[in-house]
Amino acid sequence: MQIGKSIADARTLPDLFRARIALTPHSVAYRQYDAGAGDWVNWTWEQTGDAVELWRRALAAENFPAGSRIATLIPNSVNYVLVDQAALSLGLVIVPLHLTDNPENLAYILQDSGASALIIDDPAYWTRLAPAVAGLSDLKRVVVVSQADAADDRPIDGDARAVEASLWLRAAKARESIGVQVLPEMLAAIVYTSGTTGRPKGVMLSHRNVVSNVIAVLDYVAPDSSDIFLSFLPLSHTFERTAGYYLPIAAGSAVAFSRSVALLSEDMRRVAPTVLISVPRVYERAYRRIQENLAGQGVLAQWLFNLTERIGWRRFLNSQSNPPCRLPLLQRLLWPVLDRKVAAKIRAQFGGRLRVAVAGGAPMPEIISRSFLAVGINVLQGYGMTETSPVVSVNRLEHNDPATVGEVIPGVEVRIGENDELLVRGPNVMLGYWGRPEETRRVLTPDGWLHSGDQARTQDGRIVIKGRIKEIIVTSTGEKIAPADLEQAIMQDPLFEQVMVLGEQRPFIAAIAVLNRAMMENEARKLGISGTLDDSLNSDRVHAWVLARIKRSVAQFPSYATPRKIWLTLEPWTVSAGLMTPTLKLKRQAIERDFAKEIAALYAK
Repeated sequence: MQIGKSIADARTLPDLFRARIALTPHSVAYRQYDAGAGDWVNWTWEQTGDAVELWRRALAAENFPAGSRIATLIPNSVNYVLVDQAALSLGLVIVPLHLTDNPENLAYILQDSGASALIIDDPAYWTRLAPAVAGLSDLKRVVVVSQADAADDRPIDGDARAVEASLWLRAAKARESIGVQVLPEMLAAIVYTSGTTGRPKGVMLSHRNVVSNVIAVLDYVAPDSSDIFLSFLPLSHTFERTAGYYLPIAAGSAVAFSRSVALLSEDMRRVAPTVLISVPRVYERAYRRIQENLAGQGVLAQWLFNLTERIGWRRFLNSQSNPPCRLPLLQRLLWPVLDRKVAAKIRAQFGGRLRVAVAGGAPMPEIISRSFLAVGINVLQGYGMTETSPVVSVNRLEHNDPATVGEVIPGVEVRIGENDELLVRGPNVMLGYWGRPEETRRVLTPDGWLHSGDQARTQDGRIVIKGRIKEIIVTSTGEKIAPADLEQAIMQDPLFEQVMVLGEQRPFIAAIAVLNRAMMENEARKLGISGTLDDSLNSDRVHAWVLARIKRSVAQFPSYATPRKIWLTLEPWTVSAGLMTPTLKLKRQAIERDFAKEIAALYAK
């Protein structure tokens, strides 16, 4: 796409924001649901900029030196934008926190980062968090955003550092704006990775890191001022920060903030987004709902869906070929009917206007991406990591291969190193890990190559990710299994909500799994299981039945990769429980720790 000169010339995130306001001051920048009005409220770029200025004056009044860390515990909202832009314009460093994290982990991040301030929008959560951070001497100010204006200026929960936002902002109105020079090499954010193992590490990203990534992605995905994004992935994650927040600023696109994950489907239909930034888990759940609905609609509905998938997939392949080949006459005649009866109804679940659906953060099973591509939902898979700001590669609309994570974006280099590890170099590669020089040296070579920890290969100029190097299971018999591939295969069965396979230095593969409660209740009746479902869940009979289903799902794997034992539950693993990352990947060590007794029983003689 054509990038405006002022956008292309931006070197820092404040540059980018100011350039957007100057270019399209009266265009809609953000949409947010107002519960009081019962409707969505629009914010223009100019209005947003004016509100940022008030937050900027209030932060400036705290006299934090440039480089001070400002932690944010705010949901995706206009308030998040105001805080983020105000802090960045003063040369301050954002430390985004995840809303569902527990107080202990939040206190660790605040202490590790040496945060000078915390902006939090939930007074009840501040009450829970306050005791955990009472002893943090670096934390000088806590700003609590509530729904109503405060009546007085008494400290909140007896902590003299804590002040209600409306009072704090009101006191700043009369202050003069100050100028601060922000340079590209300055630190913009410390993003703590909620890794699958161990304590989170703070990834240091500069303005140059993030802006270079935004400009490169802008050329690939090509959103523009007519697009509307629906933001629901947490802004504590770099994928959403870059692709769902800073990218729309560069493009001049509007962003609507979803009310909650629970209301995501309704928000999709009401907002009707044209661009969606998501993780594969969202599409997996949607695909599963489709399959469940089809199962209840009978053989004809299933046949029509399968026919739609077959013809739709051929149409997609045809759109990717150059020159395109002519489809058989019967398929061309059938498609308008199938599109109206089947495909359009699925697209309507996403609002009916979705032009681009970018998926990243984890691998997506090819069967699912193919299904959505077949019905006209343009899923573009990409690859990245927090340490690369995050995008390394992405598919394009006109050059889309769902078996890959696309081509490397402009300005970024990749190569395959030892053990097929993907190495990345470019302006988007992090400065390092906050306060961890030794760990930084382990992953960053002196000449700038970042060790991704992912095994990959190249195919026709595109990257194919094979799996995590550290997550390869090696059994005590020497067999090697990639757990993610095995788990994806099992998850194709809608009975399974979540699954983790085990077997490292153990004699065989086993699994623990979360089942779909409604489906299991229905199946239990068919199996003639009496008593409560929870009590019978781990009976030998249920285990044998579940393992038989798994065996069918993993038939393409070697026999040694087939789980021989399983432990079942109906309670989902959640981010708030510390068992999933914000992008809904399994935290394997945490799950193994929490279910140590059950896992030990699986391998007991």
